[in-house]
Amino acid sequence: MFAKSDLSYEPIPLPDQQDMTDADRRAAARAYFEFMSTRHTVRDFAETEVSRDVIEDCVHTAGRAPSGANHQPWHFACVRSPDLKAQIREAAEEEERAFYDGGGGDEWIKALEPLGTGVDKPHLTTAPWLIVVFAQRWGEFEDGTRFKNYYVPESVGIATGFLISALHHSGLACLTHTPNPMKFLNGLLRRPASEKPVMILAVGEPAPDATIPKVATMKKPLDEIMSVL
Repeated sequence: MFAKSDLSYEPIPLPDQQDMTDADRRAAARAYFEFMSTRHTVRDFAETEVSRDVIEDCVHTAGRAPSGANHQPWHFACVRSPDLKAQIREAAEEEERAFYDGGGGDEWIKALEPLGTGVDKPHLTTAPWLIVVFAQRWGEFEDGTRFKNYYVPESVGIATGFLISALHHSGLACLTHTPNPMKFLNGLLRRPASEKPVMILAVGEPAPDATIPKVATMKKPLDEIMSVL
């Protein structure tokens, strides 16, 4: 990883190499696409308990993501306390109320209409887990000396993608929620000023009667998101 003392470059053989034919790769890539195509963002969660072990393994997967200078500038605060979830919901809905009362602007609020979102966020208390993603803007050694982190938004974004994929692989649904501002989360979750909350993931099993907005199934075709040069 990294330390206050100098570290030298030491190459080691690449572990876990996969010997695949092109046909194998094509089949694996297609299978993963088909699997991830079954992932949907939901707002309706069952109250079914999800074990801590499952959440730990998913976060452990997120921690395998690449990062700037390998500083791994992220922290995942996993909340299952009903009282704490209620406090997070109360604070988040206060920010949402200001947003929908005009703080978000007419264009933004209109863009959200097809998704059916609003001030009330019951998923923040119904979902068995909330995972709050923090970006570590700088790090500190044990003596309090700061060190700089690099490509923090990019690194945290990649790790969050790993996490969402791992949750889906575990049969769980999640909802990305970004109240703005989110500084209240530092105090509630006892995270240092060096960390910036960037997202709340509500995590759990979807409710039996869960629905999704039809517009959410409308994805851009490949030729709009990819170019080959």
